Amino acid sequence: MKRLAIAFIIALLILLAAFVFWKAGTSPVNDKNNTPGIFVIERGQGVKAIAKNLKEQGFIKNQIVFFLLTKRLGLDIRIEAGDYRLYPSMNAYEIAEELTHGTLDAWVTIPEGKRAEEVAEILKVKIPSYQDSWADELTNHEGYLFPDTYLIPKDADIDFIINMMTGNFENKYKSLDNKGQLSKEDAVIIASLIEREAKHAEDRPLVSSVIHNRLDIGMKLDIDATLQYALGFQGDGQGWWKRGLTSNDKLINSDYNTYRLAGLPPGPISNPGLASLDAALSPKETDYLFYISDKNGINRYADTLGEHNNNIEKYGL
Repeated sequence: MKRLAIAFIIALLILLAAFVFWKAGTSPVNDKNNTPGIFVIERGQGVKAIAKNLKEQGFIKNQIVFFLLTKRLGLDIRIEAGDYRLYPSMNAYEIAEELTHGTLDAWVTIPEGKRAEEVAEILKVKIPSYQDSWADELTNHEGYLFPDTYLIPKDADIDFIINMMTGNFENKYKSLDNKGQLSKEDAVIIASLIEREAKHAEDRPLVSSVIHNRLDIGMKLDIDATLQYALGFQGDGQGWWKRGLTSNDKLINSDYNTYRLAGLPPGPISNPGLASLDAALSPKETDYLFYISDKNGINRYADTLGEHNNNIEKYGL
């Protein structure tokens, strides 16, 4: 009986110590300090790293307790990347719950080849401060809204967002080798065409060669994507890029109609990524003047109109 009593007392002391350890570890760092601080969780960051950073930045007392707490409550899989406003007066439970919602920023991904209005549609969904006037502002920077994943404050204004995207463009553009000394404006226009016309990476420098070859001899570009851009939004579910262009579409009176006018359109038709910008500046050396895209999205190239017509017949277009 004496041994049993001793074992009971030891177990009780262990439980008491565990309770005190847990209570201390989950209590606020300073319950009287309501000074806010910004805590950042990077994308893909695990709970161990998050707990370590919280401890180092003075938001929690014990990173082991915080880690165990999130696991026990199932919050570890709900924690979101982003920026959070935390207080030293918050306890570990409150902080853990806060990190599952209420981020100050939103992760926004802009895919390659979107036009400014499509970028606006993405921002409308992701950024609460969005205003309808943003679409026009973004259109003024068509081609320079660099496709990437951004962490954007939810209360950001359009000037902040445009500066973020165009600044990213400038940094990326500086990394490219402009072998032909093409102007930046022309390079962006050509890249925007490539982005819409080349579905596969290997096609980008080849489409670029066709564009450059046609420009060199004063031949019209005849690019469908420029018609799609000129036609704008389609209300029948096709969105901003009309499918199944008709002969009448090729007659549209627009400076972007490269079936009627030789040379480049007056501005970019989409926002190209780095690979398309690189292809615009460094086209593959070919004699190609024509290409079609077959039913599988594979481009077929030709030097002459006769070869081009053979490709049309061969691939059933």
